[in-house]
Amino acid sequence: MIDKAQESEGFAKTWLIDRIAFPVIGFAILIGLWAIGGWFLEINPATSSFVKFGLVPTLKAVPGLVESGYVAEHVIASGYRLAIGLFLAILIGVPIGIAIGLSKITEQVTNEPFQLLRMVSPLSWMPIVVFVFPKWDQAIIFLIAVAAIWPVIYATAAGLKKVDPAWFKVSKNLGASFHKMLAQVIFPAIAFDIFTGIRLALGVAWVVLVPAELLGVSSGLGYAIKDARETLAYDHLTAMVVVIGIIGFTLDTIVGVLVKKYSWQKDV
Repeated sequence: MIDKAQESEGFAKTWLIDRIAFPVIGFAILIGLWAIGGWFLEINPATSSFVKFGLVPTLKAVPGLVESGYVAEHVIASGYRLAIGLFLAILIGVPIGIAIGLSKITEQVTNEPFQLLRMVSPLSWMPIVVFVFPKWDQAIIFLIAVAAIWPVIYATAAGLKKVDPAWFKVSKNLGASFHKMLAQVIFPAIAFDIFTGIRLALGVAWVVLVPAELLGVSSGLGYAIKDARETLAYDHLTAMVVVIGIIGFTLDTIVGVLVKKYSWQKDV
């Protein structure tokens, strides 16, 4: 009993150190560096006009931006574009990944063309999509989908390749249709890989979203940064950068929880 109690206490201490203490220390260092940087901006006459980039002006600006609804307005606009673009990437990418994972011929036919397209920067499509799509929202959603689809495709295909082929033979021998095999064998087996791909896709999409919103639209987090820069509201600019970081971190954490939930290795 004593050994188990000591083991439980040790686990609790380890969890507190790994999950609480170390992250707190890391954020404290980051905030401290930001404060020091703001102080250097303030004491240097050549950079004193940029003092609002500092920690204190930014923290003072956040409450007003939140209370006025400014942050919510732009977060909703960006969230809509991100959600639709990511949904399309998953909707298209997962079936393609399954096709590549199940068929060697499909993999060989698509590998080189897909690798070529994957290496094209999503933002390089911007001059083309503005002519193809009548609205900027549609163009941005397309850019997000193009950026996010590749991690989904290749994570899904890689997950399916790890599945024991005997599972498919047994399923067929038991009379399972392809749809039942998808629902009861394939998806449960590769759920971890799909969510891993979605997590990677989310990171890429989040990075693409902001620069895509710098042009042509009048809402969204990218537009908010552009507007703050043009009006020289540097405290608003850094406040929106912080908002972008917090939202991106939160979304990544949520998907990370799903990845762990569907992992076969629960201690990872």
